Amino acid sequence: MKKTPVLLTFIAFLLASSLSAQTVQLAVSDTSGPQISRNIYGHFSEHLGRCIYDGFWTGDHIRMDIVDALKKIKIPVLRWPGGCFADQYHWRDAIGPRDQRKKTVNTTWGMVTEDNSFGTHEFLELCGLLGCQPYVAGNMGSGTPEEMSNWLEYLNFNGKSTLADLRRQNGRQEPWNVSFWGVGNESWGCGGNMTPEYYAGEYNRYSEFCKQYPGAPLKLIASGANGPDYNWTDVVMKNIARGRTWGLSMHYYTVAGSWEHKGSATNFGEDDYFKAMAACLRMETIVSKHSAIMDKYDPKKRIALVVDEWGIWTDAEPGTNPAFLYQQNSMRDALIAATTLNIFNNHADRVKMAALAQTVNVLQALVLTEKDKMLLTPTYHVFDLYKVHQDAHSLAVNFKSPDYGHGGGTIPAVNVSASKDSSGAVHISLVNLDPAKKITLRTSIAGISFRTLRGQILTSPKFNDFNSFDQPDKVKPAVFNGAKKDGNSLSVELPPMSVVVLELK
Repeated sequence: MKKTPVLLTFIAFLLASSLSAQTVQLAVSDTSGPQISRNIYGHFSEHLGRCIYDGFWTGDHIRMDIVDALKKIKIPVLRWPGGCFADQYHWRDAIGPRDQRKKTVNTTWGMVTEDNSFGTHEFLELCGLLGCQPYVAGNMGSGTPEEMSNWLEYLNFNGKSTLADLRRQNGRQEPWNVSFWGVGNESWGCGGNMTPEYYAGEYNRYSEFCKQYPGAPLKLIASGANGPDYNWTDVVMKNIARGRTWGLSMHYYTVAGSWEHKGSATNFGEDDYFKAMAACLRMETIVSKHSAIMDKYDPKKRIALVVDEWGIWTDAEPGTNPAFLYQQNSMRDALIAATTLNIFNNHADRVKMAALAQTVNVLQALVLTEKDKMLLTPTYHVFDLYKVHQDAHSLAVNFKSPDYGHGGGTIPAVNVSASKDSSGAVHISLVNLDPAKKITLRTSIAGISFRTLRGQILTSPKFNDFNSFDQPDKVKPAVFNGAKKDGNSLSVELPPMSVVVLELK
């Protein structure tokens, strides 16, 4: 029988429908896991490009529009002053009257003059305004144990001493009681090009002189591995003074291309999109393997894995100083942020702190500024949606993701995390990385009773859509109506390239 055009059209429609939608069984059970530390949702601000100057700090004051935006997402912890900059930073250069502070050269990021108008007092004032914990990275690369020890005394001693009196002379009567303290940064690279054996010895020496003062319990964080350098973690965990160590850091950046040619932040197709998503998902393997090594030496998980630099790194925007690492922020980056946070949530037994790089105008920023204007990036909106997980208890999630395939490769299309907060509300965060297919989840909720269901979604028609100063709200959250309650079960339709957070109460 000859097929009519109408029949051919109908067959094509059925084929397209079968290709564009898949159904996945997802089980969420009320099996309370470890608490998801709020500090997983931390951020990083380095003296790099326009993050501090022309970002947080404009001439002689802190920008309150940025402060208000970060308070909304409940920023828990802020890391400073670096990064690579930390191991060339000498804290005494940036205290006292601003017009008398030492001018130095930022040899790491662009050979620009560092006027030190933003220093210890300004950073800790910023943390006070934000209501967050400061995380200070101490200079182990070009500094001495004495310099690090003196900075801690200046920050945390409430008694009578020359350094405590100097702090008071500079306008701060009470100590700040800083707890989170990094002993070096990227000591395998810009922090000194050390071997892990050498670093462990230096860590033991420096940490001995990092003193705890009354009211200021010190949480020392050792400089950890570069991505999948598992030998670094093994050697350092074996040799450091574990009784003096709160955490071990790890850095991993998502790169779609090569380190020499990372690719554009906005001008990319599906090849680069797929490569970036595959690179992002490697965080699961990297965290799992570092955690397993840490378990050998620390089976009770007393030492935290601190992923204090993560995010996507692309080429700098055309026409900007390449050393300033200014990049736009797209829907792709929001999916990377949401996926990574799901991974951290699901490893909350070991991952106790993290810091996205970086907060303002650098790499995967939450906020971009242009003179007195400010915009919120798609990544910011992910942190706003996910703040419900802070300090909640993780819940067991069981499902098998369908594949997203491209160019002969495949990756899991869906990733999920779930938690239950102190009020009993359950939050489920769902990510669909597939840029073309919607995915239906049939979700059983074992042991969880709920009467109301609400949801929010972040999505956009194109994976390289971004917010600009002309269109600051192009990518922003909206009410999600694609979830239906059926008794104590759910049916959820995830659109392509979407981040969804559901609340069950």
